[in-house]
Amino acid sequence: MTGTGREILHKIKAKAGFGTLTPNTCTGKGKSKMSKHVTHGFHLVKGKSSHPMEDYLVSEFKHENDRELGLFAIFDGHLGHDVASYLQNHLLQNILNQHDFWTDIESAVKRSYLETDEKILEQALVLGRGGSTAVTAILIDGQKLVVANIGDSRAVICENGKAKQLSVDHEPSREKKSIEKRGGFVSNIPGDVPRVDGQLAVARAFGDKSLKMHLSSEPDVFIVDVDHHTEFLILASDGIWKVMSNQEAVDSIRQIKDAEAAAKHLIQEAVSKKSKDDISCIVVRFQ
Repeated sequence: MTGTGREILHKIKAKAGFGTLTPNTCTGKGKSKMSKHVTHGFHLVKGKSSHPMEDYLVSEFKHENDRELGLFAIFDGHLGHDVASYLQNHLLQNILNQHDFWTDIESAVKRSYLETDEKILEQALVLGRGGSTAVTAILIDGQKLVVANIGDSRAVICENGKAKQLSVDHEPSREKKSIEKRGGFVSNIPGDVPRVDGQLAVARAFGDKSLKMHLSSEPDVFIVDVDHHTEFLILASDGIWKVMSNQEAVDSIRQIKDAEAAAKHLIQEAVSKKSKDDISCIVVRFQ
């Protein structure tokens, strides 16, 4: 590509709202102003692959309509980082902008995921052939948690020391019938994980225009109340879940009161267990 071509592409991406690349290692923390016992921390680490970091996240509190919202999300890109970057900048705000967010949260979240995917596909010339998984969590006034996901990034909550998964791993083998109904197939080659059309290891994702006829972008949505039994929430990309069970992850950080330190420790545990993927993790502590 010529210098002029790169400049034009950069301007197109800037206009579309793409962020800058996530650094190889990034960490941070924050706390709720309304519910001071709620804190959050995050950590990201570049994996062993040769490509640039493809994980992005959102971890922040904001006020809207006299309500405090905790906004948390992890986007695990594949075949490039642009889709994940776009999601970082747009998905959560798109959810909040839905006209029925405060009256029918589940419908608002599902519609937003589908609308966002349509916008990504419309910009396929800029984004290329890549895609991204997503797990999002919106904490409303420290009392209600709205979790949604597509792909294999996961949300796990700890209640009285017990791990409870609040997301669904959208594995091709679990959705084989629906994939085949759309005209696709699921490969099952010895020594490899099942893949949609022999390519993608998840059955649901944003983007992936070349596979979209055989993929879904409809999320699973879980809405739970936060009470005195709720200790903390973990959002993490599959780099952790490939090497740790939900309960192992909960047990490894339950005694770490600082949310940022907990997120960092969880990633270090995964790396020590030979995880080679990019890894991103958010911990939200309620006590």
